[in-house]
Amino acid sequence: MITRHFIDVESDGHKRRVHYRLAGNGPPLLMVHQSPRSSKEYEPLMRKWAKYFTCIAPDTPGFGQSDSLPGKPEIDEYADAVVEFLDAMGIEKSAAYGFHSGGIILVTAVKRHPKRFTTLAVGGYAIWTAEEMQLFSDKYLPAFHPSAYGEHLTWLWNRILEQSWFFPWFAADNQHRLSGPHADPQRVDAVIREMLDAGNAYQAGYGAVLRAPRDIPAVDAQVPPCLISAYTGDPLLEHIDRLGAMPPSWAAKKVATPEDHQAASFAHLLDTKTDPMAKRTEAEDEGFAEIETEKFSGLIHWRGNRAATALTLHAPGSASPTNGRAGELYIDLPGHGLSDDWQGDAPTDWESWSRLIKACATHFGTDTVHYATLPTGEPELLYPDLSPDRFGNYLTKAWQIVRATQFFAPWYETNAANAVSFDPDSLSLETLAERHLQLLNARAAKEYHIAALNR
Repeated sequence: MITRHFIDVESDGHKRRVHYRLAGNGPPLLMVHQSPRSSKEYEPLMRKWAKYFTCIAPDTPGFGQSDSLPGKPEIDEYADAVVEFLDAMGIEKSAAYGFHSGGIILVTAVKRHPKRFTTLAVGGYAIWTAEEMQLFSDKYLPAFHPSAYGEHLTWLWNRILEQSWFFPWFAADNQHRLSGPHADPQRVDAVIREMLDAGNAYQAGYGAVLRAPRDIPAVDAQVPPCLISAYTGDPLLEHIDRLGAMPPSWAAKKVATPEDHQAASFAHLLDTKTDPMAKRTEAEDEGFAEIETEKFSGLIHWRGNRAATALTLHAPGSASPTNGRAGELYIDLPGHGLSDDWQGDAPTDWESWSRLIKACATHFGTDTVHYATLPTGEPELLYPDLSPDRFGNYLTKAWQIVRATQFFAPWYETNAANAVSFDPDSLSLETLAERHLQLLNARAAKEYHIAALNR
């Protein structure tokens, strides 16, 4: 099972929160994701490798659910952040794996802190020419801020979609076409959600990677072993030929498929000896609870005061507040926010939801639950299908719903009789963006609303 956790990391008097995924037993294996993704992209790989390692995959600063680094950090700060995370986890030495920009962060970390790593496997290592660097610096990382009517979502969909057609994504010409284009809404949506989590913070983390010096450790450098591999269809395949001289314990190879890259990386990582990890600490005011009922078995995200005398629930289509009332305890219901989904279809009977809620309350040692008021309207109309579609229309549909909800109750009755008074602050772009992401993540909103009508 892959579990999820939060830990507070301190550096130079600054505290930041790091979210990470954990799976398996055995020696620690640190897994650093590419930008602008999160540790979620490693879930399939963690399930494979958890038989042999304790797989630890943090969200790098500013991505997923991890706090950003202060100021204007460069690659050294992101590399040091990896080691600070290891410190907080009580890990003295670890094997490590990184793909693309994750590999760049790790190579930098190995150069700066060689004694903290036993071995390293990297999927594709970019060695840009001066012309390529100039091309990236001009266009690759435009600012990404929410706009009043959701225009940013149309750009985002097309930018992520065409990343599989051209590299870089904006160079729409035959020279930059990729060999494996796709139009899979689910694959695009996975990256879309991570970009929505990061917001404009993606510029900092991604930018630091793109600006990072492309220097492999010197031949005589005292560094742990490393394997760099890339597969056919990877934009960085040709960069294997650009690596130049490397330390004797370093190697590079071209392989045919992503599966071949993973197999080569695994074999290299397995040939290492690392001490088991020590007992770790976790954040005191946020985490994930393992909950099991007849129809649910998974992780429930919580935040607030674990010792609260009551459990406070959000309304369907929402999530636990990021800035809740002091002393309160909140959870994300199944199929909402950061919590797992139900096994199979979400139930519409109150008994199933009630059992889950009681199990959560018992986990936290309370039998008091505060319920949120249900939104006005018919569930079938309040929560239309927001499944990813080929053209990304679900993104702008959700944005329009969030806006209309501020003006009308229910939102789909846009007439004078259903107009409601609203606070103009509810139209701030930050507020709309937060509610938009909550709605997209509310996979079980309709079912919970239907069930709650019979509470």
